[in-house]
Formats: sequence, structure tokens, C-alpha cells
Amino acid sequence: MAEGNQSTVTEFILAGLTNKPELQLPLFLLFLGIYLLTVLGNLGMIILILLSSHLHTPMYFFLSSLSFIDLCYSTIITPKMLVNFVEETNVISYQECMTQLYFFIAFVISECHMLAAMAYDRYVAICNPLLYNVTMSYQVCSWMVGGVYGMGFIGAAVHTFCMLRVAFCKANIINHYFCDLFPLMEIACSSTFVNEVVLLCLSAFNIFIPTLTILGSYAFIIASILRIKSTEGRFKVFSTCSSHFSAVAVFFGSLAFMYLQPFSVSSKDKGKVSSVFYTTVVPMLNPMIYSLRNRDVKLALNKLFQKKKFHV
Repeated sequence: MAEGNQSTVTEFILAGLTNKPELQLPLFLLFLGIYLLTVLGNLGMIILILLSSHLHTPMYFFLSSLSFIDLCYSTIITPKMLVNFVEETNVISYQECMTQLYFFIAFVISECHMLAAMAYDRYVAICNPLLYNVTMSYQVCSWMVGGVYGMGFIGAAVHTFCMLRVAFCKANIINHYFCDLFPLMEIACSSTFVNEVVLLCLSAFNIFIPTLTILGSYAFIIASILRIKSTEGRFKVFSTCSSHFSAVAVFFGSLAFMYLQPFSVSSKDKGKVSSVFYTTVVPMLNPMIYSLRNRDVKLALNKLFQKKKFHV
């Protein structure tokens, strides 16, 4: 092992969502269905945006990035969880566990800031439409997306480095369905004080800053909506924003419930339930919330199907 890593454990056992045998098959089928919908929805959205020239706008550029993030961190978590439902013991090596932890944190942090970037994009589009093309140029959007991924991978590197310095002795059963920070700290046999401080500080930054950005953007959006005289115009803008805000509330709410509390009061079972929302449910819902109710996306789908019929 490396010098900073005092661990004597070479593998962990993931306890999974439940230990009740009668629930294993129904849960396997449920989460397999959710994962297939997640892959089809997000991959389909990315391909649709790439193929449809009229979707080559900042809004859909951010949406394709969000779909990519959802697809990635769902794939990091769900397949391993499905294995737990069909195998008696779900073993994961120390190296695989740390790798899963790193990429999971990277994409979750990226999602937090991507949602904030999308809210800002909607703020500029609704509140400053005349300056939209200048403010949200391709270069600006590229820098924003690059910054989002940068914060994600740097934050993940800090968390993973701190975890690599934690010693794991005899206890190797992780009471979770994937390698997450709290469950790993629960079985550590060395001090996790530094990890707890880093977790609370970075979680506060990665949850509060995007939340404030989103709330600020929506405050200005609502003010603009109230100035719209047309009832139909108000409803159109409000319905789009309310869908986005609902998804944000579920994602950030479950994250805050999981990570913005002291380690000593964290509940194991509550942590699993809240994790299910942001690791499996939100990635499945995002394509529906942001896209399937969108006229531009429906138009792009119709054009794509018409092209296929024409070629046939």
C-alpha cells in the first residue's frame, strides 16, 4: 500500500438496500427498469441534440451535458447495485471502491453546478433576451461547462485523497449499496475528523452556492413573469421553470439531507433512501422533466421520424 494509506482491508462487502430475500427479485426488476429508462432517456437526449441543428443552442448544450452526467453517475452506481440483488455477497475490491467513490463524487458535484448553470441560462434568456446571444456565447458556455467539470473532479480528488488516508482494519461490510463517504467512515478504525470537516465544508460549498445561484436566478425570473401581461405567456414561462425547480428541489433536498448533518447523527437507513433519489430516480426523471414536455424536443423527434420514413 502507499505510505498515506494505512488500510489492511483489500476488499469490501456491500450490504445493499435490504437483506430480505423476498424483496431481492422485485427490487432487481424495479431498478433494472429504472436504469434502462435512464440510459435510453439520457443517451437518446444526447443523440437527439447532436443530430438536430435547431437544438444547437446554449440551453440544449447544457442539457446534453446534464444528460451525460446523469448517464455517467447512474452507470457508476446502478450496475453494482443490481449485482447485489442476484449474488449472495457483493464484493468490491479496495481499489474499485475508491475509484467508484471518486467518479461518483465528481459527477454529483458536477450535477450541482450544472443545474446552477442551467438556471442562470434561463435567467439570461427570460430577463435579458436581447443580450442572450452575446452573454451566452459558445465560448462562455464552454468555459462554464469546463468549470463545472473542473469543480467536480477537483472536489472528488480532495475527498478521495482524505479517504485514502483512513485506515480500515477488520470491519469490511459497507452498510450501503455503493461506496459512499459516510458508510466508509462508519467502518474506519482511525480518526475521520479531517474527513468530516472536509465533507461538511465542501458539501456546504457545492450545495449552497448552486442553490443560491438557482434561487437568485428564479427570483429575477419570477419578477419578469409577473410583468408579463399575457396569461398564456406567464403560464408558458412558469410551467418550464416549475419543472426545472421541482427536479432541483428533489436533487438538492436529498443531497442536503444526506451530507449537511454531523456524521454522528447520520442515519444509515435514511441515508440509503435519500441516496436512491439522487443516484437512480433523478437521472431517470431529468430527460422527462427537461425535455419530453418541451416543444423543441418534440419537434426534433418528429423531424427525425419523418426523415426515417422518407428514407424507408
